[in-house]
Amino acid sequence: MIIKGKSRAGPSALAAHLGNAEKNERVQLLETRGTVADDLRGALIEMDAYAAGTRCEKPLYHAAISPEPPHLLSPEQRAEAIDLLETKLGLNGHARVVVLHEKLGREHLHVVWSRIDLDQMKSVSDSHNYRRHEEVARELEQRFGHDRVQGAHHEREGVERPDRTPSRSELRQEERTGITGKDVKREVTAIFRASDGAEAFKAALEDRGYLIAQGDRRDFVVIDSKGGVHSLARRIDGINAAELRDFMSAIDRDGLPKIEQVKEEIAAREQAAKQAENEAELASLEKAYGRGDDYVSQSTAAQKDFEQRQAKLNEKWPGVELSDDKRARLDRLASKAGEPPPDDPNRQPEAPGGGHTRGR
Repeated sequence: MIIKGKSRAGPSALAAHLGNAEKNERVQLLETRGTVADDLRGALIEMDAYAAGTRCEKPLYHAAISPEPPHLLSPEQRAEAIDLLETKLGLNGHARVVVLHEKLGREHLHVVWSRIDLDQMKSVSDSHNYRRHEEVARELEQRFGHDRVQGAHHEREGVERPDRTPSRSELRQEERTGITGKDVKREVTAIFRASDGAEAFKAALEDRGYLIAQGDRRDFVVIDSKGGVHSLARRIDGINAAELRDFMSAIDRDGLPKIEQVKEEIAAREQAAKQAENEAELASLEKAYGRGDDYVSQSTAAQKDFEQRQAKLNEKWPGVELSDDKRARLDRLASKAGEPPPDDPNRQPEAPGGGHTRGR
């Protein structure tokens, strides 16, 4: 079982995320407790408002409880898991909402508590929350008979630290770019191990479509071809931040571009590539319609057709400068009258009924 969570603000955005039925096959509001509102958005906004008399900037605690497939939780097990986590986090009796998501056959629970203790009007500490998540997960695995999932913070004696699970922001980035952190880590690690120095490493990364930049809070970040941002230390297997800084000491970090500059460069590259692709497609179409042995220009063909029709009209009406339409109209009138065309084309020819047609 995996349990993740953190303190946060933004009740409306959280409600939109939890109520998103487009990315989940099933979304079900299981519980609202301690709020007047009984809908998801209203309950979260109400819980957020509890912090108005405090200095707490992140008054909501959002946790996700995910059983490892193929295990599922019964309604009774869901309640037991939520209550145990609530107790471990020190949020007993606080207002909460519970939402069930099902995606690709996998169910997981989202629980949001108010962090505000209304009796004392202060927020409950969220320190050491990662360790508490793992302690609850290990206990629930034993209670429910689920397979054990090795964590990074609890009961790890003699066990190598497992890979960190992606954060929600990293998962959203993967959905947007189509590039997973695991793929980046595998490729960047291989490049790192094949490089004999920082400059060679940087050049090899650029050859593979990656760019190194200075991060806002980290020493170095690597940006993939779609603009995804990755901590360089987290994308190299078997190295810590201090070791990476020592390896990269030959590169002036302040001389590297910042993240936004690199993103702009990548966007410009994509735009140039798209423009080149459009130009190539246009050139291909022009070539397909190019002059061949049987090619006849439309404008040339139209000109020849006009000249042939004009020659025929001139044979019928020599020495008279008339438009094609007028010549054709006079021919039709003469044909209906059953008589040869008049010598004076400006005279109104007689109509079959003895009258005259009206000139346009």
